[in-house]
Amino acid sequence: MLIVGKSNIQKTHYDILSVKEDADFDEIRAGYRSAILNSHPDKLQRVIGTSGQPQNLQEKFLNIQKAWEVLGDSKSRELYDHELKASRHDTETADDIGLEEMSLEDAGDVLELFYQCRCGDYFVIDSAELEDMGYTLDKGGYKNLVKRPEAVLSSVILPCGSCSLKIRLTIDSHC
Repeated sequence: MLIVGKSNIQKTHYDILSVKEDADFDEIRAGYRSAILNSHPDKLQRVIGTSGQPQNLQEKFLNIQKAWEVLGDSKSRELYDHELKASRHDTETADDIGLEEMSLEDAGDVLELFYQCRCGDYFVIDSAELEDMGYTLDKGGYKNLVKRPEAVLSSVILPCGSCSLKIRLTIDSHC
């Protein structure tokens, strides 16, 4: 589960390494090796040259390192799992909805999906945020949602733009 708000996606260490939360040590190590090989700054520097975004690449690399430090050690993983479980219990939602219940609006560069809150404001997620999570949404809307192989997400918590309510958006690529 991820929490999305203000275009800031908070991924778990498991999401960063593209492994399931019940993965064993070997699966976590393989996820780390794959992620680190695909995002090493030296390798990517040659691919993107000087026109890329080195700050984002370095941040991604450091996040992978941190995820491995936590999940690669059994004691720190146990503590992390406990904190993750506790944080999920703290996240109560006002409603559980699917993509098909959201309205779609073309905002130029991205498609925005929104759902009206009781307070009158909206819960919003856009196609760029969905892409960051491993899903592609095109102009055809949620009926043309495609799940990429690296997607490990099935739901996301969206906060209201004004009040404290949150909803759980279930993402199903078979809408």
